[in-house]
Amino acid sequence: MHKGAKIAIGVVAAAMVGAAGMGAYNLVDAVAGDGSTGAHGKPAPLRTGPPTADEIRTTARDFLAAWESGDTAKAARLTDNTAAATTALTGYRETVHVEKVALKPGTPEGAKVPFSVSAEISHGKQRSTWTYDSSLEVVRGKSTGQALVDWQPSVVHPKLARNETLRTDAGAAPQVDAVDRNGTKLDAKDYPSLASVLPQLRKRFGEEAGGEPGLEVQAVPEGGAEAAALAGIAPRTLHVVSRGKPATLRTTLDAGAQRAAESAVERHADASVVAVKASTGEILAVANSRKTEFNTALMGQTAPGSTMKIITSAMLLEQGKAAPGKPLPCPKYATYGMRFHNVEESENPGATFAQDFAASCNTAFISLAGEVGDGALAAEARDVFGLGLEWKTGLATFDGSVPAESGAGKAAAMIGQGKVQMSTLNVASMAATVRAGSFHQPYIVDPSLDNRQLARAPRALPGPVAEQLRSMMRLTATSGTGARAMSGLGGDIGAKTGSAEVDGQAKPNGWFSAYRGDVAAAAYVQQGGHGGDSAGPVVAAVLRAS
Repeated sequence: MHKGAKIAIGVVAAAMVGAAGMGAYNLVDAVAGDGSTGAHGKPAPLRTGPPTADEIRTTARDFLAAWESGDTAKAARLTDNTAAATTALTGYRETVHVEKVALKPGTPEGAKVPFSVSAEISHGKQRSTWTYDSSLEVVRGKSTGQALVDWQPSVVHPKLARNETLRTDAGAAPQVDAVDRNGTKLDAKDYPSLASVLPQLRKRFGEEAGGEPGLEVQAVPEGGAEAAALAGIAPRTLHVVSRGKPATLRTTLDAGAQRAAESAVERHADASVVAVKASTGEILAVANSRKTEFNTALMGQTAPGSTMKIITSAMLLEQGKAAPGKPLPCPKYATYGMRFHNVEESENPGATFAQDFAASCNTAFISLAGEVGDGALAAEARDVFGLGLEWKTGLATFDGSVPAESGAGKAAAMIGQGKVQMSTLNVASMAATVRAGSFHQPYIVDPSLDNRQLARAPRALPGPVAEQLRSMMRLTATSGTGARAMSGLGGDIGAKTGSAEVDGQAKPNGWFSAYRGDVAAAAYVQQGGHGGDSAGPVVAAVLRAS
């Protein structure tokens, strides 16, 4: 865009070398378009003072005519800043994609000349007529005495500020109406927990859902959109070329389950719940009592407490270290690298493994820590339950972390403490894996929409182990620590409670993971204490509605 200016300078230089008898003043003056001379060939005196009315009309007319015809070089020479005008007027054609422009001068008001603009924009298949009013001011050139347009970005458009340029580009993401699995429209007004979810879905899947973003003429800071984004400055829309094409995005959510989830978490200051379809991994509901940008249900990272015993039990059953009816005492304390205890220091010397699971006996599980390898629990979590794999749900999620540990760390991990970290979604998926017999990666938008590959666990639960786990979870739901919360829920049910201690926290966090039929759910309540009492009713409410 500066090429024309460089050529003009070159012409001046060549003329100065080749014209021995001509003064530099005359050459510059000639290039500027004022080659008048006085008597005896001497330069005429520079004109001074404000431009005359005739000069104002003539300069404005010639400038607008040159701009309208596409003669950017001529129009720029009629301004007091040739380089800046060249850049702006060239960009008007090339960056704004103005194919044709009609400029009509109005009646001058002193040195100011208003004019109307009718610009025909053509960008791909989109066409639009952009009309607006602008103005210019004619001043006296200091070095030439010519009447020139005082160049300002606002000449191109009255709302264009200094250090801004114009561009025609895609505007906001296309309008996308998200609906649930049955076609019910999902709105943050009705489902507050989706306030941070729906914008993510619209941004990510708007075009795949068939929507087209709008096309806008924008005022952008110099340096482009990326520089503006880094500086936290949003482009300003000056004209809408096309409003785009709206789309409908079908999610896996269930409006009834979502409504129940929203209501259930509101009973607590900080709680979250997730429900999934066990046989497919489809997410049916996501709710948080705290309505912030951070989605605790999907992104939270905290110890899952005794809900982790679902995975620990699967490992022990697979390795033959335990069986549901096999005796496994539940003492008050157990030591493996450090001393562990049960909630309220309960004990049951004559317990079986199934009874230990249903009563959530920590010490019984700790007593078997020395019989399994240091990496066994981490492998079970990853290879069977899909935790730590890269989940592609359609939203940003934390996908679980169960590191391999030894000593006290390994023992703590077996009861969901230590370095084990889970989100509510992860814990819901654990129950779903038991119910289905294999891991189905959770998702909120069908992967066929964008051809993303879901995470796959290397192997399923062995059939007999899955049956044993389901029997133990059923015992928990009917006569164990989950019985009160699951009361009244018929059919194929299973549950596991959890209480996760946190340093410096007065009460442990409450957890509950359960399934009913093909729906699995989990809930977390910060400082909820016993999971069956705090998180259990939240899960039960969602299961009843699903």
